[in-house]
Formats: sequence, structure tokens, C-alpha cells
Amino acid sequence: MRRALLILALMTATAQAQTFRLSGFVLARGIATRSQPSWLTGGFGRFDTGAKSATDRATTHEEIAQLGADWTPVTWFDAHVQGIARHEPPESGGRRAGLVEAYADLRKEFGRHELQLRVGQFFLPTSRENKDNLWTSPYTITLSALNTWIGEEFRPIGGELQWKTLTSNAVWTFAGGGFRGNDTAGALLGWRGWSLGNRLTTFGEVLPLPPLFSLRDPRGFADQRRDGTKPFGSDLDGRTGVTARVRMQIPERAILQLAHIDTLGDRREYRREYAWQTRFNIAGGEIAGDRGTTVAAEYGWGSTGMGFAPQAFVNLEFHTWYALLSQSLRRNRVTARYDVFQTDDRDHSFAEINTERGRALTFAWFFEPNPTIRLGAEFASVSAKRAAAAQSGFDANTDGRTLTIEARYRF
Repeated sequence: MRRALLILALMTATAQAQTFRLSGFVLARGIATRSQPSWLTGGFGRFDTGAKSATDRATTHEEIAQLGADWTPVTWFDAHVQGIARHEPPESGGRRAGLVEAYADLRKEFGRHELQLRVGQFFLPTSRENKDNLWTSPYTITLSALNTWIGEEFRPIGGELQWKTLTSNAVWTFAGGGFRGNDTAGALLGWRGWSLGNRLTTFGEVLPLPPLFSLRDPRGFADQRRDGTKPFGSDLDGRTGVTARVRMQIPERAILQLAHIDTLGDRREYRREYAWQTRFNIAGGEIAGDRGTTVAAEYGWGSTGMGFAPQAFVNLEFHTWYALLSQSLRRNRVTARYDVFQTDDRDHSFAEINTERGRALTFAWFFEPNPTIRLGAEFASVSAKRAAAAQSGFDANTDGRTLTIEARYRF
């Protein structure tokens, strides 16, 4: 009898602790763009939408639904999965629906310390922009160049062990992990360059590459798959990439963090794609004021490359940074962000020159009449040139502007 009562008590406690939650949003956007054709349509434009030329204008719309599910059967275990569906202009490449994240967490507390193991595919928690549910930003519609690239091309498939400890005035986090299935990270940055958008690549999705002459020339990279690059899929070279990060947080005041990522790619070709050797660092910080003011910044720098001399190959160094200032005013939020991005070609091979420099300015306004609805408007402007476009017979002017209005319903 006592044993039966004990089992019943344990089952009752487990049932009370168990939770299952669905969350997400649906949105509609109207977008006016002045830019040459978008990279998503196989052009050199830096936005997710484009027009016919750098001086032409076009309008379009898109609709997106994003859904996440979180299950906590016991206090020490969580499972999370999220997917996305989108209605985009018909000429845009990529998939219209797919899986964004899927992972499980195991946790154990030791007084003022906590140990967590995360396994699956997940975003590393480095972004100071994408802090809201489902890796969304509370500040702008268009992400910074750094986090646009992260959303497109880096999302490790593996595991990370995290140790969190509480001191007298701060929370310290130390983490390290290993991953596979992200070997092509660097292909977009190397062959396309930096972009500004908000598109999250799904598992197994193939994204278009620009019409570079080296991707058509047998002396270059004509063996690369014709339809583009697949950022997330089965592993190519059998090597395990590594991640490491540290964070110091003063709750509700400030955050400082540093992360290091290395794909450890062997630079060789497998199944018509290359295992890019990409290593980079991200340093970030954030300060939150008492009156709704937020200042955040991130700096990313590193290198990427593939192939070997004397054949055509890619070696480039890159860096980018942004700083944003955001102010919440009752049900309104206004944000200004400044971006700088750069790549420097170091291979000097037969292929195109991948050097580029650019800057961008973004202003956004959001209004939330209630917790489930967000209305917004944004202006984004980018100024940059792409020498590789001119070498391939296209316009090197990749300047662009977008004006976006958005209505979002959250649940």
C-alpha cells in the first residue's frame, strides 16, 4: 500500500511538472526595393528582394508562418522544435517550408551552478539582436549583416556542454561543443558576399549562388552543384567542428560575451560541394537602461576558404560589426542600427576577386497595441560594390534600399 501511494505521488508530481507549449507567429509584409536582382533570384543584390537593376524599383509582398513546440516532461529535460513556412516571390530560390531547429536539453543543478547538455540542431546563443522567441529580433525587421549570415549559413548539428555559475553580482557561462553537417558554411560569404535580410535557412535547403564566371569555367568551380549550396545536411568530410564561448551577465543590466567557431573543414570536394575551412569569432555586448533604452553591438571576424593551389581556390578574411540603439516608449519601440562589413581576398587565384567593403543603415519603428499584435515599418539602406560581379559581366554596384511595412500576430 505504501509503495502504491509512493508511485501515485511520483506520477502526480511528474504530471504537474510536465508542460507542452506551442508558440509562433504569422506575418504579412509589403516591401518596396531599389536594388539590382536579389541574390535569392540568382543575382548580386544584397537584400532578400530586388528589382531589375541597381537604379530600378520594385514592390512585392511575402507572408511567413513560424511555429515552435516546447515539451518539458520533467524538470531536468526539455525538447524544442521549430519550423517555418513562407510565401515568397515566385522567382526566389530555396524551399518554402522546412525545419529550423530541433534539439533536447538535459540539466542538472548543483546549488549556485547548473550543467546543461544540448543535443540536436540549434542556434548558438551569440546574437544580441535575435533575443526573442524562435530566434527573432525585437528591434528590426532586417537583421544585421552578421546575424543575416548566421541565419543563412551557420547552425551547428551536434552537442554543446554548458556550465553556468552564479557569483555575488553576475552570472558566468562557459560552454564548448562539437558539430557536423555544416561543412559548406562559407560558400555564400565567399562567392556571394555579405547580405542583409531575415531569412532562416531550413535543413536540407539549397540556396542559389550568383552567376560567377568561375562557377561555369572548367578551370574554376564548374564541379560545384548547379543549383547552389546546401548549408545544412549530411556531413561531407567526416570531421567534427568545434565551438567555445564564454558569457558574463549582470541580470537586467549588461552582457559581455565571446564565441569561437571552427568547422575544421578539409577544403576538398564531396558530392559536388566543398567542405569549407571556416573559422571565426564573435564578440558582443549589451547594456540595458532603466528607462527602456538598449545599446547592443557585435563584432565578427575570421577567415574561410576551399580548394588548393595551383587549381582555382578561395581564401578570404572577413569582418563585420554593428551597433544599435533602441528605445521603448510605452507601446512603441524605435531602433537605429549601423553596419559595416568587409571581405579581403587572399588567394589571388584564377577565380574572381572576392574583396568587398560596405556599410548599411537601418531605422525601424514597432507598435504593439496588445501583446499579440505587432505593427512595424522599416527603412534600410546599403552601400557597397562587388568586384566579382563586374568580372562576371554584371553591375558591380550593389547599393540598395528597402522600405518595409509589417503586420505580425503572435501566439
